[in-house]
Amino acid sequence: MQRFAWRAGLLAPATIWLFFLGFLPLVIVARQAFASRTTYGNIAWTWTLSNFRQALEPMYLAIYWRSLWMAVVVTLVCIVLSYPVALFLAFQVRPRWKPLFLTMAVIPLWTSLVVRTFAWTHLLRTEGIINTALLGLGLIREPLPLLYNDLAVFIGLVAGELPFMIIPLVASLDKLDRQLLDAAADLGATPWVTFWRVIVPLSRPGLVAGSALVFIPSLGNFVVADLLGGAKSILLGNVIWNQFFQRNQPFGAAVTLLLLAGVGVMAVVINQITARNQHPPAPAPTPR
Repeated sequence: MQRFAWRAGLLAPATIWLFFLGFLPLVIVARQAFASRTTYGNIAWTWTLSNFRQALEPMYLAIYWRSLWMAVVVTLVCIVLSYPVALFLAFQVRPRWKPLFLTMAVIPLWTSLVVRTFAWTHLLRTEGIINTALLGLGLIREPLPLLYNDLAVFIGLVAGELPFMIIPLVASLDKLDRQLLDAAADLGATPWVTFWRVIVPLSRPGLVAGSALVFIPSLGNFVVADLLGGAKSILLGNVIWNQFFQRNQPFGAAVTLLLLAGVGVMAVVINQITARNQHPPAPAPTPR
């Protein structure tokens, strides 16, 4: 009994914190999703599915699709850019220098995402550093339209989410047995084959964790799309923010629930695939 009370006391702060800041707000949002908005922007607590029917209209389905493929492409590009950095930090950097390089990888996170996104506006705008440099070198005759489009949003999301992919990959690669790499080389495997057949499968936990940390925030991000995309690149996060800002909480809550449901389904599917790969089914016995 005393041991149970000790465990309950240790779990109580986290449980209370998650209840009031996680579960309770979710219940409030779920209740608002089935309410309706009055003429003056108040909430009428009546049960209705009109918000979900509106959220499934073709205009919003196009925004969902744009948000989905943008998040997928950002995740894939972060994977491609993070693996060389993670391999360098895990295999080439000496242990005493590794904390310094890891700190350099996460330094962008020390600055607010809003500040970093504003910095990208100065780089990508018509009179920005990139266009000014290209014009000065004579590579272009007129400024490139780098701002307020999907390309600018893509660049901002990759720059903002890249550290969340590097750190899990480094953590997984640090645990990799180096003798497996030597064994692959002794068996005649090229570096490319070793990477695909040894390094990638053994670093799958970090790859899955990093992909989740990049994909989910990219799917619901609204700051980057609002500052770098403008009105030409609206993502799902912008729809939710605009509805709550315009005091249409029921519709914003309905879109939020759809987003949470979609992310939950994808998380379950990824978890099932990961568990199946880690514990493959035993082969059927061969009949004699």
